[in-house]
Amino acid sequence: MATPGPDPMTTGDIGRRLGVSRTRAAQLAARPDFPRPARTVGRVRVWHAADIEAWIAVHRPAGAAPPAPAT
Repeated sequence: MATPGPDPMTTGDIGRRLGVSRTRAAQLAARPDFPRPARTVGRVRVWHAADIEAWIAVHRPAGAAPPAPAT
């Protein structure tokens, strides 16, 4: 199994990125067209940020909030 890259994302991170709840992000993650997690540790799934951004570009091009600026 691949390890997460420099910008790993959890379900909570995905929810914040999309402007939806963590529960809704988990529902999206269960879709067959959603990227597979890069790693699962216990109950925590972690995705590569690039995989999530690519999915957003295809499946939610106009509806997604832009990434929050790094602080």
